[in-house]
Amino acid sequence: MNEDTPKYMIGVAAELVGMHPQTLRLYETRGLVRPRRTAGGTRLYSDAELMRLRRITELASGLGLSLQGVEHVLALEDRVHQLEQQVADLGAALDEAARVMQTEVESVHRSYRHEIVPYIPPPGAELVIRRRRMR
Repeated sequence: MNEDTPKYMIGVAAELVGMHPQTLRLYETRGLVRPRRTAGGTRLYSDAELMRLRRITELASGLGLSLQGVEHVLALEDRVHQLEQQVADLGAALDEAARVMQTEVESVHRSYRHEIVPYIPPPGAELVIRRRRMR
């Protein structure tokens, strides 16, 4: 089980976060939380949703934001989280592409090294190097 596993019914969730169950229903109606439902329609809250409810309380009570302000802040925080995940995914893809490219470069280097034959002058031959004059 992880923090996204739904496990608390509305009464327990409300008690854990210090809210009235009707407040949780209101937040669900406003789209601030999205509890899962059992086949019978019972709301189940996860630890992640409880943390979100605490964040709502912090924004509303602690900072004095209206519910509309809370909705806006949470939407921005959710977008930041999505972008952070996208950056992490792109970074991982870039790392993988760099690894593949390095492997290809090493393969090319190995292939042409086999084709290079060092020049060994015959015995008694003298190597003459001529330099061009610059004008």
